[in-house]
Amino acid sequence: MKFQKTGLLIAILTLMLFLTYGCQSSSQSKQNSSSYNHSHTATLFLHGYGGSANSEKYMVQQAVNHGVTNQVITAIVDKNGDITFKGKLAKNAINPIVKIELEDNKNGNVKQNASHIKNVLTKLKNDFHIKQYNFVAHSMGNLSFAYFMKLYGQDTQLPQLNKEVNIAGTFNGVLNLNEKVNEISVDKNGKPSKMTENYQQLLGLKNNYKDKQIDVLNIYGDIQDGTHSDGRVSNSSSKSLKYLLADSPKSYKESQYTGASAQHSQLHENNKVANEIIQFLWKKS
Repeated sequence: MKFQKTGLLIAILTLMLFLTYGCQSSSQSKQNSSSYNHSHTATLFLHGYGGSANSEKYMVQQAVNHGVTNQVITAIVDKNGDITFKGKLAKNAINPIVKIELEDNKNGNVKQNASHIKNVLTKLKNDFHIKQYNFVAHSMGNLSFAYFMKLYGQDTQLPQLNKEVNIAGTFNGVLNLNEKVNEISVDKNGKPSKMTENYQQLLGLKNNYKDKQIDVLNIYGDIQDGTHSDGRVSNSSSKSLKYLLADSPKSYKESQYTGASAQHSQLHENNKVANEIIQFLWKKS
């Protein structure tokens, strides 16, 4: 009987602690939520080469923890561009997040990837009536999105871009693939000293941003080992986006991170990066 009473007491205390923590977490989430803009604008996250929705997990979870939203789904894209949504958004969902996962995640055909992005946006519009979106991409996902904007940025039948976040963008090459270490530099306008074929095809991208009030945040990392890179992508490649967009966006900001936590794959696991993205996308002005 004594052991039964002791067990019951422990169970009651555990339940009380759980309820207290739950109430505090809920209260904190509501308090945090009041710091952010509430809208029906969806935010899409796209991984890089060889990545998956798991690559976006930390950044998305940070947004949820901050009280930005509790509406998160995953868009699975097969190699044919067909979309399957994992999860469902509530009607008039506030700040919904969509994690994109390309099953053919090592497909370097960025024009095909751009078409897949178009398919995701079309289905979001048809299924959930999404009219406006933000886009967050890592690594090759940025190049795919740049091609999407070049090819489809003037399509008024698609949801319209509001804000864009680029992380470790491969706009003008990848180290040891089509760029040597410290081979290419950029001037104050972001113009590279040498342009890759992909980059040359993106010239004129600025025309699809003009007069659309789009805000752009460009994040890159320098591990400070003398390569002026995040270990995989040179800073010059990431910063060359500035030349492609020129003065067409409503705003354009570059943000550099340094040290081990600024390594290519660590950038999307970096708490400071996640916080900056949250402030940029949703913070009340």
